[in-house]
Amino acid sequence: MSDENNPDVSPESEECPAEESFGFGDDLELNQFDGLPFSSRYYKLLKERKTLPVWKVRCEFEDALVDNQLVIVSGTAKTGRSTQIPQWCAEFCLSTQYQHGMVVCTQTDRQQAVDLALHVADEMDVNIGHEVGYTIPLETCCSSDTVLRYCTDDMLLREMMSDPFLEHYGVIIIDQAHERTVSTDTLLGLLRDILLQRPELRVVVLAVPPVTDKLLSHYEGVPLISLEASSPAEAVHSSSGSKDYFFSALRLVLEIHRTKEDGDVVVFFASAEEVHCARSILQREGTRLGAELGQMKPVVLCPRRGGLPPVLTEQPGSKRSRRVFLSTKHGEDMWWATDTVNFVIDTGVQKKMVYNPRIRANSEVLQPISQCQADIRKQLCGPTGKCFCLYQKDSQLPAENSPQILESNITPTVLFLKRMEIAGLGQCDFIDRPDPEGLMQALEELDYLAALDDDGNLSEIGIIMSEIPLDPQMAKALLASCEFDCVSEMLTIAAMLSASSCFLEPPAGMSHEVVQCHRKFQHPEGDHFTLINIYNAFKQSQREQYFTAEKWCQDYFLDHSALKTAEAMRSELTDTLNRIELPISEASFGTKTNTHNVKRALLAGFFMQIARDVDGSGNYFMLTHKHMTQVHSLSGYGAQSHKLGLPEWVVFHEYTLSENNCMRTVSEISPQVYIQMAPLYFFYNLPSSESKDILQDMLDPDASRKCDDGKQIATTVSGDANAGCAVVPQTYDRCVIQ
Repeated sequence: MSDENNPDVSPESEECPAEESFGFGDDLELNQFDGLPFSSRYYKLLKERKTLPVWKVRCEFEDALVDNQLVIVSGTAKTGRSTQIPQWCAEFCLSTQYQHGMVVCTQTDRQQAVDLALHVADEMDVNIGHEVGYTIPLETCCSSDTVLRYCTDDMLLREMMSDPFLEHYGVIIIDQAHERTVSTDTLLGLLRDILLQRPELRVVVLAVPPVTDKLLSHYEGVPLISLEASSPAEAVHSSSGSKDYFFSALRLVLEIHRTKEDGDVVVFFASAEEVHCARSILQREGTRLGAELGQMKPVVLCPRRGGLPPVLTEQPGSKRSRRVFLSTKHGEDMWWATDTVNFVIDTGVQKKMVYNPRIRANSEVLQPISQCQADIRKQLCGPTGKCFCLYQKDSQLPAENSPQILESNITPTVLFLKRMEIAGLGQCDFIDRPDPEGLMQALEELDYLAALDDDGNLSEIGIIMSEIPLDPQMAKALLASCEFDCVSEMLTIAAMLSASSCFLEPPAGMSHEVVQCHRKFQHPEGDHFTLINIYNAFKQSQREQYFTAEKWCQDYFLDHSALKTAEAMRSELTDTLNRIELPISEASFGTKTNTHNVKRALLAGFFMQIARDVDGSGNYFMLTHKHMTQVHSLSGYGAQSHKLGLPEWVVFHEYTLSENNCMRTVSEISPQVYIQMAPLYFFYNLPSSESKDILQDMLDPDASRKCDDGKQIATTVSGDANAGCAVVPQTYDRCVIQ
């Protein structure tokens, strides 16, 4: 469309001379991506887009993209980086007629990937799922026409299983690199080798300082494009640095609302639990406020559970509602499409799960946020807003986010990297290399699971495990279920444990009613079997009362969305087993044989997670690392322990070293079956304990008696009571760590 036809808006192609190198003409009447005429909305949005800070560097970015394989862009939220740069990269690929592939842009949050795809499709004047699409876990909205795809960083890694060099793409954009997730860091490490193999490939990394400085020193000689940030809000720091940040934040919300100043409020809490607790309190307090103050609406915004809520519509002449967005440490980048926020309350702390490889457990740690996060939060409401920092101005915050690769269980990552070695990729050049102890533990665990051969490479079992989108232990248990004819049941267990918990928190004063509802599903053999009962009942409710399945979940205090996720996950796992041609047995849940086989399959993967009740009162000793623990109160055993007693030997799915120090998802096992399923070279490497002696006596009672008979003689000769009798060698070095 010419200037005469549209005098208010300059055509996009005339904005930057560098576009001539992309081969575009000056006529914008037809959309270059779908060949259809532009709508009037396109020009309206184009005018708004050109006001974004990122447009000031458009020419500089496009020149850098032409001349360099890797480009780093530094800019905070609300600069337009996540919406505009992918579109310009799509134009770059279009200029070469997609000879080298399409554009993919990674996000660390699934809902943000969807929100951005919808927003960008609107700006590009194309249909979502066609020219612009998205891929997130359990959901794909793309077609053969897709030229720009948003996806989560873990999904792009999964794609490398079938396309190791990502040859489907001409430009790969790594957004939110400052989040330093395991998947993002792994992608950045592998892309360095892929760029050497594919000189035509372009990689764009979007981050905020000081992470961009670290990227520059790591990659060396790459261009940096800095976006002009909007002026930060006025920051008001706490003078006392009160530890009571939670209630201080809630009091501030109420004070802001009483001032009647316009604008929504964002509050950053330490954890999702605090977010939901805050919502309950604010809902209760909101009903006590006078009607003249207007309505206050607390809105939960935990990125791992969902994205930006719909904009609340306002009726003309009515009093405006004030939204109070309650978020966590992952929420800083969620505000690119919102301009209504005028107040930010930053508690300055975050709760993180930090993995300890020595005890194979996560610990919940309360830490200060990074200076990087603090700076982003101050810019969310612009120069006219206020940011209340509930920490002192001179507080020494760490400069950047700690890389998750240093705080997570990296066994799944090591399994993936071993698979990439087979595909021909070299070593992953991590920005921050994983801790050697964590790496050793990961290799040891994969060896115990028979995923590695004697040379430390992936075994045939390991290759199959890497195809299954589960953590290695669960993948091995699912493979074992093929041998024990209980695949249907293990698919359900794996899906239920991969989704978020299906149990809803009891409303105030209704704990007893909730426990009674959940008890109806409890299985005497343990929590794994209880999950099967719940899933089967959920499916039955769909068949009998399809339109009231959600109501059924409400009646039993179960999370409908979690069960739907489990349903989708189970379907995906079934498709995976069919694709790799593994047998899927018919369901036979409820028979003694099936129960026995399910436990054997579980132990094939989770033999490292065994505990024994040492005193009959629920004090469990974990054999692998000699810690004491209890069964979580939400476990079926926790609810009925006083009536039926607790099993002596159990297998557990998860153990968290925190205030409650509890095992989650626990089922009874037989020690004889455990001995049968655990690899001997793992069993004999268990640290010495009374529980191990009991197992060893079951394994070889004759040798154990000989040891007892000869112990006194051995003690006399050596002076060491532990030198009595070595039944078998104490170490089995099957895997040499490379």
